[in-house]
Amino acid sequence: MHLSTHNWMRAEPLEITLKRIKRLGFESIEISGEPKQYPPKDCRPLLAKHGIKCWGAVTLTLGDRNLAAKDPKQRAATVEYMKSVVEMVHELEGHEITIVPATVGKVAPDGTPEEEWKWVVAGLQEVYALAEKRGVRMALEPLNRFETYFLNRADQAMALATAVGPKCGVCLDVFHMNIEEKDMHAAIRTAAPRLTDVHVAENNRLAPGMGAIDWKKFVATLKECRYDGALTMEAVAPVDRTPVSPWPNQVERNPVDISPEQLKFIQDHGSSLLSEEFYTMLYETASRTLLPLIR
Repeated sequence: MHLSTHNWMRAEPLEITLKRIKRLGFESIEISGEPKQYPPKDCRPLLAKHGIKCWGAVTLTLGDRNLAAKDPKQRAATVEYMKSVVEMVHELEGHEITIVPATVGKVAPDGTPEEEWKWVVAGLQEVYALAEKRGVRMALEPLNRFETYFLNRADQAMALATAVGPKCGVCLDVFHMNIEEKDMHAAIRTAAPRLTDVHVAENNRLAPGMGAIDWKKFVATLKECRYDGALTMEAVAPVDRTPVSPWPNQVERNPVDISPEQLKFIQDHGSSLLSEEFYTMLYETASRTLLPLIR
């Protein structure tokens, strides 16, 4: 196992992210699935410069992106978007693409369970065909019920992956598992045959080491299941705006280089624009907590 990270949680140049994680013992990055924002021709030299590998990318299934949509044109556009992320990962010599099938934040269905399952499987099979051709492993990620109604647990993800194809994988996220799974360690064992990626954050979505998760037991279970991929940091810090906040430096007061869409995405996850000092502290804590367990 090794440490990796997403980079959507704070709007900053990719090079700043790479410098930080290299210093703290991270070996790879799971780049936000926005090929136009992160063109491979620009990212490749930066990754090489800092000695960081591309682990993969995560789909940002926002707005009209939705494989469970009733509108076939909307589903087709989502398939094309996901294919473009597969191509990005391939060009960056990455390993996997984490896919959230339905729109993040959408909690009301467009069709019957049978209709939506059929639509999603069909769309994913199109993406899967390209991923197999490009040598990129797909990993389907369940989210908690407050972010999606469609895929919430490991057993559901395993059923969907099985319907898509023999090499379709599953991604587990500790924050979501803490909400939805009766026993997260049993869920790891359920997903073990297809476990391709693991996202890590605390029960409170702060960095590992700042909440209630038993990381020693969690990592031991992954080792028991012979998982040898990335632990991808995805801390999305809740902003404390009260007088008892322990982090007076938490919020960035002078944000730069962030689109309205990026800001909305971060805020929709219960966070805001974090200061570099606070954000770096999250990574230092994650490194200090997890590195001794995986070495």
